[in-house]
Amino acid sequence: MFPQSQPKGQQFVAQKLRHVRVSIFVLLLLIAGLLSACSSNSSAEQTGELQQEQPATEAAAPASSNTDVEEDQAQEAVGERTVKDELGHDVIVPANVERVFAPYLEDSLLTLGVKPVAQWASGTQGHVYLQDQLSDVPTLDFSSGLPAPEALMAFNPDFIILHTANYAENGVYESYSKIAPTYVFSNASGDVEKSLEVIGDLLGKSAEAKQAIEDYHAEVESAKAKLAQVTEGKKAAIIRFAPRGITLMGGNYFSGYVVYEQLGLGKPALVETENSAMVSTEILPEIDADFIFTVEQGPGSMKEMTETAVWKGIPAVKAGNVYAVEPASWLGGGLIAYRRVIDDTLKALTE
Repeated sequence: MFPQSQPKGQQFVAQKLRHVRVSIFVLLLLIAGLLSACSSNSSAEQTGELQQEQPATEAAAPASSNTDVEEDQAQEAVGERTVKDELGHDVIVPANVERVFAPYLEDSLLTLGVKPVAQWASGTQGHVYLQDQLSDVPTLDFSSGLPAPEALMAFNPDFIILHTANYAENGVYESYSKIAPTYVFSNASGDVEKSLEVIGDLLGKSAEAKQAIEDYHAEVESAKAKLAQVTEGKKAAIIRFAPRGITLMGGNYFSGYVVYEQLGLGKPALVETENSAMVSTEILPEIDADFIFTVEQGPGSMKEMTETAVWKGIPAVKAGNVYAVEPASWLGGGLIAYRRVIDDTLKALTE
């Protein structure tokens, strides 16, 4: 038997269904392709964005480095500061002072561990008691006034400190401040410890100044304890023999401050409320002192007075309580000088 053939209508429907299935299959393939392409493009775009971001990060590094340099420069600029000196001048203080000139303040400089570019001198002689540390430092002569700016320029200072207002007069400040920033004390010898603190601050040596003062105070207390046994209720006179005259020193500065205000010895009535008093042969009997320290500034300046009967009749002289001391340290303004005064006083009165 032969199989029966399908009617023509059914065959037509079957062909249409096959065409639809093929079209749907093709459409699915196209959609899948499009989705794959979109996914690839998205991935590529993300990769591109990352590649673009990476150079931007690397480029930021030099910018950060430049910022660090600018910050360092700003910090260095901060190190340079402006202060007012005791005469009211605005003084620019360098961040790092390396070549300082501070005539008559060498004692304080050495206390802080600083050597000046040049030292004060009368003629060619600097402070005698400091020459063990300043023998290699050039001198500038102050015997006829302050050195000319040209002489100072030869030492190329980067900072100048003048210890008294007198040093800044007659156009000196204007000339010196053109060479280097110049700080002027009203009178640095009036308060040695305060002046040391100021100098320490100016030179970046505040810690050294503080420690030096603490050490010195400890030495004063030790000396006072040793002297108490022999000086309680006793007075001392400090007589300065100079070519210009003879004076009794008071307690405001130099060795007088150490002996009277720090070590606690009593003052003669003539300088009880005065910083100094002129001494003549007629005044000698009024010097009520148990001990006398003589400070001879010029050879032979004592001879005329000390050979008189009036001098020899002073109770302290008759008792043998007269002590000659080194003028440089007893007329010095600094803790090194003050320590010498303490040592001399202890040696004279306790040994």
